[in-house]
Amino acid sequence: MNQSRRFLPSVSALMCFEAVARLGTATRAAAELSLTQSAVSRQLKTLEAQLGAPLLARHGRRLSLTPKGETYVREVRDILQKLTQASIRVRTEAGGGPLNLSILPAFGMHWLAPRLSGFARQHPEVTVNLSTRLAPFDFRGAPFDAAIHFGRRDWPGVGYLPLMPETVVAVCAPSLVPAPLTNPRDVLGFDLMHLDTRPRGWARWLQALDIEEPLPPGMIFDQFATMAQAAIHGLGIALLPTFFADPYLKGGQLVLASPHTTQSIGSYFLVWPLERSESPALTSFRTWLCHQTDT
Repeated sequence: MNQSRRFLPSVSALMCFEAVARLGTATRAAAELSLTQSAVSRQLKTLEAQLGAPLLARHGRRLSLTPKGETYVREVRDILQKLTQASIRVRTEAGGGPLNLSILPAFGMHWLAPRLSGFARQHPEVTVNLSTRLAPFDFRGAPFDAAIHFGRRDWPGVGYLPLMPETVVAVCAPSLVPAPLTNPRDVLGFDLMHLDTRPRGWARWLQALDIEEPLPPGMIFDQFATMAQAAIHGLGIALLPTFFADPYLKGGQLVLASPHTTQSIGSYFLVWPLERSESPALTSFRTWLCHQTDT
């Protein structure tokens, strides 16, 4: 730029001018900008002296825009907005960008999604993209930076961040079991629903309560969501994670078939490929996720 710098105001002066034009007084502008009223007034006088034109008409403590001020403030707002957007882009490229995350449907919908707005507020520079996968995959051939994994530490070539163990409850429609069964063995008199990725879920639940008996036949589902809907319609008793079952229990669509809870066969983890360089977006997400599991 070959223009004389004497016509180039400071950003501070422009921010003070824009705030006063919008709020009407130097006092309100000072409060918004965390400055003193005298500091705002000095910035305005310096700006007008630099431009050689009055931008504000003073009516006691009230300030109004002159015709030149009206024209100038529109330009200033556009410039400040573009400067803000440029700064965000620089920050995004340096410390953020997209984070492509593979999630499990139930955990992603009922535990992760309600918390993601907090991450977005803390890290506007990161865009989290979610996609569902039900089983481990090879990161080398998949477009993901990280994944939510359930089970044990049996995914090769990844790092692990433990999130939470899965605690399950036996639930059913109110019409099927009006009151919780005091003897957990009594669930064997009902159709039991199974998740295909937890084939021994019921067996482990019963074993934890010192019950070793053959299981009755039951429907098999690939997701908790469809199993929960089948339970709501009275098709049997389902084992659901507590974080998934709670909304249905609070809403009255499901009730506890048994008061007993047991820890399930695995835990939830965030996993990421160790052979890749870790992106700033993943670092920010993992750090944030650590604090979520502490609460």
